[in-house]
Amino acid sequence: MTNPSDLEQLAEIELQKEEEEDEEEQRAVPDGPSRTDPSHPYYDVARHGIIQVSGDDNYGRKLIVFSSCCLPPSHQLNHRRLLEYLKFTLDQYVEMDYILVYFHYGLRSSNKPSLGWLREAYGEFDRKYKKNLKTLYVVHPTNFIRIAWNIFKPLISHKFGKKLKYVNYLAELREHLNYDQLFIPADVLRHDEKLRAAQKGGPPPPVKTPPPRPPLPTQQFGVSLQYIREKNREAIIPPVIAQTVAYLKEKGLRTEGIFRRSVRVQTIKEVQKLYNQGKPVNFDLYHDVHVAAVILKTFLRELPEPLLTFRVYSQVLELLGVESSLRATRCKQIVESLPEHNFIVLKFLLCFLNMVSQESLSNKMSASNLACVFGVNLVWPRHGSISLSALTPINIFTEILVEHFAAVFGSRCPPAQAGWTLKERHHQETKA
Repeated sequence: MTNPSDLEQLAEIELQKEEEEDEEEQRAVPDGPSRTDPSHPYYDVARHGIIQVSGDDNYGRKLIVFSSCCLPPSHQLNHRRLLEYLKFTLDQYVEMDYILVYFHYGLRSSNKPSLGWLREAYGEFDRKYKKNLKTLYVVHPTNFIRIAWNIFKPLISHKFGKKLKYVNYLAELREHLNYDQLFIPADVLRHDEKLRAAQKGGPPPPVKTPPPRPPLPTQQFGVSLQYIREKNREAIIPPVIAQTVAYLKEKGLRTEGIFRRSVRVQTIKEVQKLYNQGKPVNFDLYHDVHVAAVILKTFLRELPEPLLTFRVYSQVLELLGVESSLRATRCKQIVESLPEHNFIVLKFLLCFLNMVSQESLSNKMSASNLACVFGVNLVWPRHGSISLSALTPINIFTEILVEHFAAVFGSRCPPAQAGWTLKERHHQETKA
């Protein structure tokens, strides 16, 4: 039986071999540091962009990315601070289901944390961190990873071990994650191209993506609000939003952790298929109120353009520069600048989320908690993914919309207007 010290020596040898093989790639210009507010409590670590939050996966679970290629040389980084920063980031999401993506490429002898540090890190991540971690994707694994796994195997529970998934090529992630919103460093993309080229001794094979097909007339997911309205007799509120909100108002307002829990992937696919085929959906048949909650988040996340529109993204990020006492007013200005249809749907949704927050003693979903869940599903950039530094203004903006609903949108809630068309709404306002 190989003893731990021999394994550690073997791991170091493998890492050095990998560095020699990748010597040409090491000369590539690395990504620049991410834009981070200098007032960030962990600015010294955060500025390197090692850890990023990339929205949610296909089923509403938060995605947290760790990129080894962004690690600076060890003498330039306090690894204790790195561990504290990782915990600081995870603490915002560990109460709900989440996913970790580890990009291994770029780990070198010069920048790798010690194996002792890894042991310390695993020991510090107690049950609250491990319980709701659903999957740990290790992308581009090497012999070093497999040897390191053998070193830690005696410390790792069988249950946690089952959460580990090796991913040899980036294309494999498309099956599980919202790939287009995933933060992937340029060095990792280049390395993946090299691996795919070497696979068959030729140019990289094209990434397999399904050919675009025209949507069904009954399609609800992955199509625009305008398309849904045109195919649903000009109804303002999309059927998925109207039906999930109605169900959750009746059955889920007091459910602890509502919007925090995930649901079986097959169940979500089944419900989406029913909606897209224009068939009725009866949430009572699933005996799980979280199904409707995940479907609502999934619908928002799969819109081709976010409900708050791409145009608003930069305005939301600028909210941190607004004095606290003026932020609600600024949020009101931003939402009132939205196209009419987007504004009405947003008002309908936020009226409901405000109701959820008022039951927070029972459901544990305060305005702040709801903001963490819904913020990244309401606004995202046109290109690339949401950076970790953008999360704070997005969450603050969403929290204000929930907590100060009446001030931002007006005191009247729109549920009774859910079935109106835009023409009918205009007629009612004219009468008033």
